[in-house]
Amino acid sequence: MNLFAFGLGYTARDFIARHGDMFDKIAGTARSYYAAECLDNPRVRAFVFDSERADAGIAEALADSNVLLVSIPPGASVDPVLTKFGRQLASDERPRTIVYLSTVGVYGDRRGEWVDETRIPMPKHERSIARLHAEKAWAALAKDRNKTIHILRLAGIYGPGRNTLVALREGTARRIVKEGQVFNRIHIADISTALAALLAYKGGGEIFNVADDEPAPPQDVVAYAAKLMGIAPPPEHQFDDAELSALARSFYDENKRASNRKLKEKLGVKLRFPTYREGLAALWEAGEGR
Repeated sequence: MNLFAFGLGYTARDFIARHGDMFDKIAGTARSYYAAECLDNPRVRAFVFDSERADAGIAEALADSNVLLVSIPPGASVDPVLTKFGRQLASDERPRTIVYLSTVGVYGDRRGEWVDETRIPMPKHERSIARLHAEKAWAALAKDRNKTIHILRLAGIYGPGRNTLVALREGTARRIVKEGQVFNRIHIADISTALAALLAYKGGGEIFNVADDEPAPPQDVVAYAAKLMGIAPPPEHQFDDAELSALARSFYDENKRASNRKLKEKLGVKLRFPTYREGLAALWEAGEGR
């Protein structure tokens, strides 16, 4: 198999590091030449791609791929990858598996209820509405019998370098309390496991939630991380009184519990870090936050 990744970011790099041996060739895009040079992986052929630039070699490398991983977020009204390469992908008759990384945010606010993949998305914020439009645009390619389109709806991603332990060490962690509020999370290693399982799956295109077992109040996660570090957690602040950016405040507008049952039952995925406790404990043991 040959992999092309639109967006060699945190998730794609982790997947390649863990499961790159699945592929004969690996190529992908970064947002700048500097970012491409910093990938530090000789197996990956990197091209520059953003809203204004697209290296000439992308089309050829894309045509040579039979697995496509897309993690570039959509713009306000269009998906940048489909805008530039949608026609090529639609006309290419080569069998190809496409995995689009989306977000559980497309479900919108469910007042703390459980949501699975059968629930109709009801996104509230523009970024999630754009994600749903992108999902539908990518799914439209599945009309071609040579293409299999999978959509992974990811919970909040954490892992090495991006976690509450680091935030506490840097003094940026806060304990914001909103009654009844919970969030799902997912460790980057478990996303990579899900991707590998998906590429081994023999069925047709599917949608999967990729989330942990225990959606939890954010203040509990901060308190647990502080306990691991042996420090006092930051004081609690009630949501209504907290000074938050518009973006940060918007996350608290939505309250849901994302079910991962389909991921486990249909793909056979066993989460290495089923809750934030296992994930943070492993990160602490690995030296995070010290």
